[in-house]
Amino acid sequence: MNRLEKILPERVRAATAALEGLGADAMLIAKPENVVYLSDFKSSNCYLLITSGESYIITDFRYIEAAQSNKAGLVPVSTGRDFTLFDAISKTGVKMLAIEEEYVTYGFYKELSVKFNGSLKSADGIIEGLRIIKDDYEKDCIRIAESIGDKAFTHMLEFLKVGMTEKEAALELEFAMRNLGAEGLSFDSIVASGTNSSMPHAIPGNRRFEPGDFLTMDFGCKYLGYCSDMTRTIAFGEPVKEQIDIYNIVKEAQQKSLETVCAGKNASDIDRTARDIIKYYGYSECFGHGLGHGVGLEIHEAPTLNPSGREILKAGMTVTIEPGIYLPGKFGVRIEDLLIVNENGYEVLSSSQKDLLII
Repeated sequence: MNRLEKILPERVRAATAALEGLGADAMLIAKPENVVYLSDFKSSNCYLLITSGESYIITDFRYIEAAQSNKAGLVPVSTGRDFTLFDAISKTGVKMLAIEEEYVTYGFYKELSVKFNGSLKSADGIIEGLRIIKDDYEKDCIRIAESIGDKAFTHMLEFLKVGMTEKEAALELEFAMRNLGAEGLSFDSIVASGTNSSMPHAIPGNRRFEPGDFLTMDFGCKYLGYCSDMTRTIAFGEPVKEQIDIYNIVKEAQQKSLETVCAGKNASDIDRTARDIIKYYGYSECFGHGLGHGVGLEIHEAPTLNPSGREILKAGMTVTIEPGIYLPGKFGVRIEDLLIVNENGYEVLSSSQKDLLII
């Protein structure tokens, strides 16, 4: 028995146990990341129907053979023109169905309301609540994904040169991660140079790297479905004093806020640590995004580390710490690590150095 053959039925049982608290007979899981979490099944058309008795994996002809060998103990159900998802739900006799209303479309909801002879309620946040604490299998997947990112960054330090475009660098970065074992990207890579680096989510373009540029690379990859996330800012040639000063402020804010991470800490307090440091140096208006976010099957998931974040960190959460300062029309700096929260502190997963690198 491999690890998933033991873990997946346990996850399904946890989802089943949540039905009692919902007051529902069944829960329809449509969000792909939640489907993967409970079944390790990836397709363009799959729903899970969790009930207090049997639970089902519902898909079509293209995927039914794969569904029949699922490791979660789910009963495979094939749908088609004459037997739809709505028929499959009705056949179980369910009277109170919980759905992920923030994920399903309005059109789906309207059709379900007409074809399902029962009552509907919300299941929002139920599976996400299970996913927020990572088990050992998930932690290992995220560690591997982050290690691929570290190796790709090391490769990029040898590859990057003045005159190259942001698009060329982004393409090489993606190739490096895939060549190192990634199954895909966590998100579209951010490769932003010079004045473009003042935009936190700049899209790589045709701008060519110039001497004196700061280059910010925010990137991640997926390994067995789990994401990594890392940001580093480097310099092409000797930076000027303002660049060095801003870099050091961000590095201080990142390190000091990282040191406050542990189970029991309020997410907003950790954010405040970085924000207060940046404010002290007079750049509070230049740090407009949150300090960090959870990472797992999604690149952005709970908890959220920002000024209004209410979550209390718990052991097993995976979060980013990524302060930045962005000077419009000039340059920007962001430094980001991914870490696992534990009872007494944290485990940093990214190993790439954070001293300012000059190439």
